[in-house]
Amino acid sequence: MTPLALVLATAVTVNTGGVAVLPLPEGAVDVTYGDEEALIVADHVIIGVALNAKPGKHEVVARTASGETTLEFEVVGKQYPEQRLTIANRRQVNPLPEDLERIERESKRSRTAYARRTPMRPNLLPFEQPVQGIYSSPFGLRRFLNDQPRSPHSGLDIAADTGTPVAAPAPGTVALTGDFFFSGNIVLLDHGGGLVTMYGHLDRIDVEEGEAVDRGDIIGTVGATGRVTGPHLHWTVSIQGNRVDPVVVMQAFDNLADTTAVDPQ
Repeated sequence: MTPLALVLATAVTVNTGGVAVLPLPEGAVDVTYGDEEALIVADHVIIGVALNAKPGKHEVVARTASGETTLEFEVVGKQYPEQRLTIANRRQVNPLPEDLERIERESKRSRTAYARRTPMRPNLLPFEQPVQGIYSSPFGLRRFLNDQPRSPHSGLDIAADTGTPVAAPAPGTVALTGDFFFSGNIVLLDHGGGLVTMYGHLDRIDVEEGEAVDRGDIIGTVGATGRVTGPHLHWTVSIQGNRVDPVVVMQAFDNLADTTAVDPQ
């Protein structure tokens, strides 16, 4: 007998680069989006929607003992603004052949770290901003460096003075550290369940690969290493390999924290 397949239409509409937050169906033992196991936080399914995601209906499949439940949400293409930057070091815009070899080696290391899939942690709420400061370059900007088009901005730039401490937004494990051509000194944290965050252009790295960190632990300091126009933190949030807006993630997690708060009375 074929298991029952139930489709639950939702009113959730998500911009490209955003996140879909859907209630976890009762009795769900396995939840997938595409070929990936979904992130579960506070009995909700968290889906990261890539910047290049196809607009239209998207499906999340939840398997239960009695069959499958399909959750639907609508993806809407978002037009992000442009940003034009002037980089004095032309090599950082048009790398030399030896630079390209280094960049490829570093890209492989980054891809491996972003691809980590470790058990989901039960204590991801709240998800805190790693450093306070002005949002100097929001997520998703269509960038032009020295008038040359580049890939959209995959993170959030937060301006702060060199040496300002950078804190882990939630518990995790240090998946990668290093000095990279474009991103300078970096730290990647694996928070479990396909949630990975990156911190770039650091002046100093204070953690080692494999080290466990708690929410609020200092992982490094703000700097101006790599391709920059001034000191700032570049913060990337990746869910199942999809780069999403860190501000939207913080807001979504804050809403979940509010709904799951227990009255001490």
